[in-house]
Amino acid sequence: MNNINTDARTLQARFLHLRENKIFETFVILVIVLSALVIGAKTYPIPPTVMQVFHVLDTAITVFFLVEVLIRMVAEGSLIRFFRRGWNVFDFVIVVASLVPVEDSEVALLGRLLRIFRVLRLVSIIPELRVLLSAFVKAIPRMGYVSLLMFIIFYIYAAMGAMFFSKINPELWDNITISMLTLFRVATFEDWTDVMYETMAVYPLSWAFYLSFIFIVAFVFLNMMIGIVLETLQQEHEEFSRETGEGEAGEVHWIRDHTEAMEQRLARMERLLEEMNARR
Repeated sequence: MNNINTDARTLQARFLHLRENKIFETFVILVIVLSALVIGAKTYPIPPTVMQVFHVLDTAITVFFLVEVLIRMVAEGSLIRFFRRGWNVFDFVIVVASLVPVEDSEVALLGRLLRIFRVLRLVSIIPELRVLLSAFVKAIPRMGYVSLLMFIIFYIYAAMGAMFFSKINPELWDNITISMLTLFRVATFEDWTDVMYETMAVYPLSWAFYLSFIFIVAFVFLNMMIGIVLETLQQEHEEFSRETGEGEAGEVHWIRDHTEAMEQRLARMERLLEEMNARR
């Protein structure tokens, strides 16, 4: 029994060392990139012989991903600990989904679609990409309120545009839905001056309508979204630095932890001295 436990710990230690090896991590990234290239190459008209080679490559990549996930499971030492991390669950789902057959069957299209998502494994492998994605996800709720307020502004201006400009150009201002699409074109600066000059031929002061809309939407709201993303990204970088112990945030976190540990030791020493003095 002890020999079995010793062998299991040795195997876990070897797999843990392999998982943390930078060469192995780089090789996994290269395989993911190769998988993406194979998927992209299949969209072109290629000879049947080359297609067979791609099928073999696809199978080999799927087997490699399966082995790599099993290595990480063993290295973790516990399935509960492995599935406790969201990125491990993400990788496991992607790899298991890749096992769906891609031959001519009812699930062939589903299998091909799921293989496309293997490219997303780059996010779970590269820490910097994880930070970016985590910042984006956490910024979505705050960006939602800005988007809601932006939609209200769009709605008001679209209603005004449909009222005043629908007779000038029904293709751009016929109703509020089309007007909102036109305003989106204006907000992205896609030939917006053509739209403005067309309405200015009838309403010379309509330039104020466009300039005020651009100022509010393009300059204010879009910059607010950029500010939210940057703030969230900075917080995620600080959190990542604290976890890894790198950077200024990591050093501050290390100093705070060690200071708290020293304070606890000093408190215990003071209690011991007080007890010794009390006994005397």
